[in-house]
Amino acid sequence: MSNSTLYLLQSSYANTSQSITQLGQFIAAGDAIVLMGESVLFITDEQIQQLGTCYVLEQDVQILGKHAHYNHMHVINYAQFADLCLQYMRCISLK
Repeated sequence: MSNSTLYLLQSSYANTSQSITQLGQFIAAGDAIVLMGESVLFITDEQIQQLGTCYVLEQDVQILGKHAHYNHMHVINYAQFADLCLQYMRCISLK
């Protein structure tokens, strides 16, 4: 557990922009984000790109299209997601 907080962004599409703004106010160096569900559609958001490491579940990447890949996006499966959660001291869900 070397890192401090993993933020799980699980908000609906309509609420994701507000959640990203809220996240920008308290994310710190060493923290990471997992975009889940409809929030994946905000992967190209300028704020998300500036906030640091961003993970997306491989099942949710399908929402973006077959060949979507972005430099700040790390695609993980459920086993890797479970391991990732264990690496952080806290996991905070934003909905």
